[in-house]
Amino acid sequence: MHRLRLFLRSLILPVTLFCAAGAVASYFVWHGVHGQRGLKTGEEYEQKLAQLRLERDMLKLQRMQWESRIALIKGENIDADILDEETRKSLGRVHKNEVVILLPEGETP
Repeated sequence: MHRLRLFLRSLILPVTLFCAAGAVASYFVWHGVHGQRGLKTGEEYEQKLAQLRLERDMLKLQRMQWESRIALIKGENIDADILDEETRKSLGRVHKNEVVILLPEGETP
């Protein structure tokens, strides 16, 4: 009985230290995966970055379209069709023989 107690007492400190080290290691592993700068957050940042790159590319395309339209009405040679179209759009006028197709707001052809 005395030997058993002595044996158990000699195990208490190493087991306690082992459990504490396991708890500390678990804390750091959990935060390494789920924390503010963890692995999952890195994946979320990559997805967000891909989404923002797509949005940037769409805006670049839209800008190129606008620049090409502006180039048609800017300078000495003005494209009469574009000027006429923009004037009618801003004044809300159409010819009697024209067909008007109304698109939902924000949608462009």
